[in-house]
Amino acid sequence: MKQTNLKKLTVAAIFCAVAVVGSLFSFPVFGSKCSPVQHMVNVLCAVLLGPGYGLGAAFLAALIRNLLGLGSLMAFPGSMFGALLCGLVYWKTKNILATLIGEVFGTAVLGGLCAYPVAIFLMGMNAAEIAFYAYIVPFLISTAAGALISGVLIYSLKRTGVLRSMQERLNR
Repeated sequence: MKQTNLKKLTVAAIFCAVAVVGSLFSFPVFGSKCSPVQHMVNVLCAVLLGPGYGLGAAFLAALIRNLLGLGSLMAFPGSMFGALLCGLVYWKTKNILATLIGEVFGTAVLGGLCAYPVAIFLMGMNAAEIAFYAYIVPFLISTAAGALISGVLIYSLKRTGVLRSMQERLNR
């Protein structure tokens, strides 16, 4: 049990580092920095590690990005909702397409809506300046790109049999 946890923690830490370094390849859309690598990592964590590890990796990546000045407070709702939802979807269904949709919906809709109070209360934005759904479009662009990248990667790993091998090794 402890060895499995150590393996999963190590892989989650590596994914967290990939998400932080990947945030260097971000682009601005409206009031948000879009980082598709984070969303790719969310899906990979969901498929390989599960929802808890995915949520933890997303939180730590957002925290480190903020501490290093590579992201904004939008990194928290912009990554954590998608990570949790796609992790839960994969855990329940083992369906990769549904997992990708879970990432996109969780980030774009749930994360986008939850970004509004973050912008108002924590970032000091004026409620009259932004609509409550203002972050849905930038989050959708970012998460769709990340989901597409992870989908190609996961389907390639699945076709070669490497995905199953990775999952089995992590769950031993």
